[in-house]
Amino acid sequence: MTQGNETTAVVIVGGGVAGLALGTFLLRSGVQCTILEKHSREHVETRQRAGALDAHGVRMLRRWGVEEVVEAVTGDSGAPETPLLVDGEKRLWKTEDDTDSAFCPQQVLVRNLIKVFLRDGGDLRFEAADVSIMDIDTERPSVRYRDSAGAVRVLDCAVVAGSDGYHGVSRPTIPADVLECHTHEFGYAWLTILAEVPANPPAVLAVHSRGFAAQITRGPAASRIYLQCPVTDTVDEWPDERIWAELGARFGSPPAVTGPTASKQIVPLRGVVFSPMSHGRLHLVGDAAHLISPMSAEGMSLALHDVEVLAQAIVEYVGKDDPSLLDSYSDTCLRHIGSARRPRSG
Repeated sequence: MTQGNETTAVVIVGGGVAGLALGTFLLRSGVQCTILEKHSREHVETRQRAGALDAHGVRMLRRWGVEEVVEAVTGDSGAPETPLLVDGEKRLWKTEDDTDSAFCPQQVLVRNLIKVFLRDGGDLRFEAADVSIMDIDTERPSVRYRDSAGAVRVLDCAVVAGSDGYHGVSRPTIPADVLECHTHEFGYAWLTILAEVPANPPAVLAVHSRGFAAQITRGPAASRIYLQCPVTDTVDEWPDERIWAELGARFGSPPAVTGPTASKQIVPLRGVVFSPMSHGRLHLVGDAAHLISPMSAEGMSLALHDVEVLAQAIVEYVGKDDPSLLDSYSDTCLRHIGSARRPRSG
């Protein structure tokens, strides 16, 4: 059964960090919005993803008055620290922004953003299935979905934000002959492992003649391990014993704690950017528009930059009937992506 159409200013497809942050920023700016998330609340609050939030992201959340969502994880010293091991020799990884960056497991960030959004009166609908985005070339696009009870619902709106990731429905809504895909293959892969052991300190990075390695916190009892490997490797070639031995070799000493692994995956390292990031009234955010190597919080950092640019643009459009920032959204974000991915000197 199809319910009567509802109306809102903005429909946000995808309830991850980007979608929730965008919804929170809009809500606090007086813009009505609805977030549709295909998974259950329990699922999105427990799935393990990125664990670091760079200084720009922390300061952005502070600017919008939601710094409370960041729960930083620290090591035994009580302060964030990131050792960089170069062929086993310990150095400290320092940047000018160290005081603001934070290790905050994504499930914690998501859980806190959900809490704040709902506390502020936000409209967040979990288990939204069969989402389709329609009429993006018109002034009143709409989003159709099936709710958890099986009823078909339609939301009419002024703007649609697609923050449902690389495999979501938002990007395929844009005609294929409009999108350009820019891809860079790095020629090697990450073996990514979710291990049921804590990381202390919250992150350790290693540059070694055998390849890059890292162990990064995913909460009090879990960590994500990265090992550089050939793209031709398979998961079966990496039993737990080899993983811990190789991590010890690249770190220069055996890990203090070892244990079972919960998941393993070979991820060929590549960067993918789609342009334009906007078509009609649909605007792509984060992984829906660009997929960056899963390391150093780059993906989350770029997604949050998209979020702030889009939030400011929507506020101007809805509140002042000024579409100029929305019209330039794609170009603004693509310039930033190019700058962020360009090697820095020094």
